[in-house]
Amino acid sequence: MTKNEAGSVILRIVLGITFFIHGLDKFQAGIGNIAGYFESLGIPGFLAYIVAFIELIGGIALILGIGTKIVSVLIAIIMLGAIFTAKLSLGFLDGYELDIALLAISIYLILADRTPFSLDYQIAVSKK
Repeated sequence: MTKNEAGSVILRIVLGITFFIHGLDKFQAGIGNIAGYFESLGIPGFLAYIVAFIELIGGIALILGIGTKIVSVLIAIIMLGAIFTAKLSLGFLDGYELDIALLAISIYLILADRTPFSLDYQIAVSKK
């Protein structure tokens, strides 16, 4: 494994853990409360369920390296939504600084090649 591949694995796993925990927290905190928060921002409440599901299941998928590019696109969309609906008015510090970093990691994973330390790669190799 090259240094770039190792770095990619680290970013993928950290992003996966981060979003798994965020998704889990949404369900544990009461997804109905999160839906209410979404509605207070002018976002349909049902999107809270979709976001939480993507974060929870997508986080696991990223940790394992399954569907990394698709999950990363979905996370990038979630981050753009969070920045422009909830965080932009708060400013960079104490606002959208973390969201920008998570967005950047997502974009990197969209552009990066598969690494040998992912199930996507193992499946692709086994098909050859």
